[in-house]
Amino acid sequence: MRSREILGWLIAAGALVAFASGYLPRGETISGAVRVIDGDSLHVGATEVRLFGVDAFEGRQVCIRNGSPWRCGEAAANELRKLTTGAAITCDQRDIDSYGRTVAVCTNGTVDLGAELARGGLALAYRQFSHDYVDEESEAKAARRGAWAGDFTPPWDARRGGGAEPRQLRESPSDGSDAASGCRGTGIKGNISRNGGERIYHVPGSSSYEETIIDESAGERWFCTEEDARRAGWRPRR
Repeated sequence: MRSREILGWLIAAGALVAFASGYLPRGETISGAVRVIDGDSLHVGATEVRLFGVDAFEGRQVCIRNGSPWRCGEAAANELRKLTTGAAITCDQRDIDSYGRTVAVCTNGTVDLGAELARGGLALAYRQFSHDYVDEESEAKAARRGAWAGDFTPPWDARRGGGAEPRQLRESPSDGSDAASGCRGTGIKGNISRNGGERIYHVPGSSSYEETIIDESAGERWFCTEEDARRAGWRPRR
């Protein structure tokens, strides 16, 4: 009797897995009517899709361009609308994110949407998950397109509350590092406290410097000077 119960549970579990896999299998191709949510999110048919490999500026995010405030998040969303309006959009699933959205590479029949956003300086290569769009980002940076024409806060920092004020980035920010990447490993450590998420920096030689470990994937950073750390929103250890 017990063996039959176990077999029944196994059959039920297998059916559940098969159903889930059939509903949204990895590698599924999605197409349908499009509604843009923001610079890197859209509805394709009944499916909410997050573009793979890029991180566009947040919807209400403001950058500095030619010395004046510029709504870079709005510009990213408008560009995505331009790329999708009247086009047959096809998305190839790569993953499912923590919000349950399908992460996919989407095209409008001729171009990769994520690549176009990165090439236009309206999204950054999301190196935490992929290096597929690093070349497009580098092209935008060299040509000073989009946000690269001025100062900006990376979208992942904006989501963390990393400061509404844009900061100038001399090096690509897409690996989560600070602008002065040459100071990584030897410079000032920008730590985020576990209790309250305070941004605290530690200078070489201080009592807590050696024991502080920097986790760049969590938004922690290296700085060359205390001025850079303060400008980015970090405070000295008390």
